[in-house]
Formats: sequence, C-alpha cells, structure tokens
Amino acid sequence: MNYISRNLETVVKQVTKEYPVVLVTGPRQVGKTTMLQKLMEGTDRGYVSLDDLNDRSLAKNDPELFLQLHKPPVLIDEVQYAPELFTYIKIYADSHHEPGAFWLTGSQVFKLMRGVQESLAGRVAVLSMTSLTQAEICGSEMTPFDINLEALMMREKKRTPADTSEIFERIYRGSMPAIASGQNSNSQIFYSSYLSTYIERDVKQLSDAIDSLKFLRFITAVAARCSQMLNVSDIAQDADINQKQAKDWLQILETLGIIFYLHPYSNHLLKRLIKTPRLYFYDTGLVCHLTRWSSAEVLESGAMNGAILENYVVAEIAKTYMNSGKEPYMYYYRDKDAREIDIILEHDGILNPIEIKKTSNPGTELTKIFALLDKASVPRGKGAVVCMKPKVGVIDRENYVIPVWVI
Repeated sequence: MNYISRNLETVVKQVTKEYPVVLVTGPRQVGKTTMLQKLMEGTDRGYVSLDDLNDRSLAKNDPELFLQLHKPPVLIDEVQYAPELFTYIKIYADSHHEPGAFWLTGSQVFKLMRGVQESLAGRVAVLSMTSLTQAEICGSEMTPFDINLEALMMREKKRTPADTSEIFERIYRGSMPAIASGQNSNSQIFYSSYLSTYIERDVKQLSDAIDSLKFLRFITAVAARCSQMLNVSDIAQDADINQKQAKDWLQILETLGIIFYLHPYSNHLLKRLIKTPRLYFYDTGLVCHLTRWSSAEVLESGAMNGAILENYVVAEIAKTYMNSGKEPYMYYYRDKDAREIDIILEHDGILNPIEIKKTSNPGTELTKIFALLDKASVPRGKGAVVCMKPKVGVIDRENYVIPVWVI
C-alpha cells in the first residue's frame, strides 16, 4: 500500500510547536492515524489505541495511571472512547507547558464530542480531516479553493485532467485512502465492509438501541436525497421510523463525519423564507454504494447523476479547506420563488456565487441568477460555473468557467 501525502501534515507540524494538545478528528478510515504515525517516524513519540479494550478500560477507570504508563509525547488513538482522560490531559498541559505533548485522534466531529471543549479550551488545536481530495489523490499541491483567475490557472497546471467519464469514475470510486492507494481494488466490497464494521460499530457506541437493518434502510434513504433540502419526514417514512428517530440518527451521521449541511445564505437585506439546510456526504463512493449504482458508466447516465455530481463538487470544495486546516464558509441560496444558487463562498468580505452543471459549454444564462446577491450587504465578487469544460475559461469579465477536475 502506497502512502498518500496529506495536506494536513504541514498544519500538524506547525500547531505541534504551538499547542500542548493536537486533536485530529474525522470519520474512520480517512487516514488520521496513518498520517500521524508517518509524522512520528524517527521520533520518541509513543502510541496507544483505545480500540484496544484493555487500554480503553484503564483510560476510563484510572486515567491518571494510564498517562503514567503512556507518557508524553504520545499519540492516543480514538480518544472519544475515554473522555475521562481530558481532565488529566489538561492538568498535564497546565503544569508542563510542553508543546505537542499529546496527539489525539477521534472518529467524531469535534464540536459534537462530549467533554473536549470544556476540558481543553485554549490548550488544543483542533483539525478536521476528511477523505482525500482530488489533489491529494493525484499527488498535487493543494490550497483552499478560491475564485481567482490567476490562482485557477496555476491550479490547472498542477492537476490531472479528466473528461466526463473519468470524473464519474472518481465519483463512483470515492475518496477513501484504502481505495485510492490500491489497498482495496473493489470499492463496492470496501464500502460494504465499511458499513458493517466501522459505521455500525460506531453507531452502536453512540446509541446501542439502534436496529442495524433499520439503520441501513435509513442511511440509504439519506443517500438517495444527497444534494437536496433536508426532508426529515420523507426520510423517516422511507426508513419506517418516526421523525424523532430520523433526527437523532441524522445527528449521529453528522457526529461521525459522514454527512454535512450547507445552510441557506441570508443577511438583513436579503429576504429569506427558506431555512432548511441541504444535505451532502463527504464521500460520494459511499453514496454510490448505498444507492446501488453498478458502475460509473451507469451512474453517468442515471437519474441521480446531477445530484451526485453536485455532491461531489460541494464536498471537494469543502475538503480543500478542511484538509488545509481551515473552516469553509459555504452556503446556498434559495428564495421564495425557488430561484437557487448552488454554492455561495464567503471570504475576505465578498461573496462568490457558484453554479454546478453537467455541461461542457456553459453560457451567460447560467450566471444571470448571480444578480440576486446584488441586494446583499456583502459585495458580490467573481462568479463561476463548475462544469465539464476541459479547461479554465471565462464567460465574461465577472464569471469564470472551472472544470470539475481543477477543484
């Protein structure tokens, strides 16, 4: 298995010099431990995993003794299993003032992990890791996605070009390191195992009352609605559960870093009646497995091709930020007349509107909708259509054409 370099490595090295605790969170199998163990090579940092039930028991029942046995500098894997450790890590950090004493990983989203924020506030650098980006898979340098013509043309030179068929092959294959590195050649077998081992086990850890078959029906119903506005009632009906269960289980998928939401953009000058978020998966390979597409070719011509393409683009843009240690400020726009803009990126005091289309010849009709943002209190910057065109181009002075593979 070939190791794939991660963009987050540089950020980990930097914050290790500044914070006593570095916490890398994200779903299972996205490469958190592999990356940190690679960075540990040649150092005296120890390693312990709380997947080991004996170590987990000691960490929970006698955290002080656990830290005496596993002295810093140390990497503690799957720390969410023993929140009892956090208080003792805080005590050590406050008394020793030792940068990089603890590296922690957790298979839950930080803001939803119990106990960390209260115990380690101000002492911990929190980094979110997702599955691989296109750039990481093809070994290219990656920066957060930005609609700047010079930056886009530089980005284009460092990417691996892909036509429509190859883009849908990337979507179908997914972005998990085990697939991208060649460790597992059959993505569908991988995702079947991923569901039955990791997700099911972690789901039961968060809620042991969950029926496995019902949860599989539920996550399949969620996948079938990727890139759509969240409709809890429809999901619950398809999964044969009540709406409270559906909300609780959606919270679990978000906690495990499987799904995320884009919330509607608004400010005091834009009237917004739509408050419902849109739902996306970080990894489209899992969506394709759950929705039972047999190949990339069938997917490309299938009924969900537009929705899954949108999911892929939204997730790729989000991942370029998260895997660089940054927070993506991404929204969508929809007004009472059902006029929509797929993505709004907000940064440096401007709004960049983005449309996503499975076309190779976008025209000005696709960018007229961007004028809706002119009423916002934040100025509108350059817009873009992300599509299947083979090269970066322009529609006019204010709007660019960006191939999917350039993200």
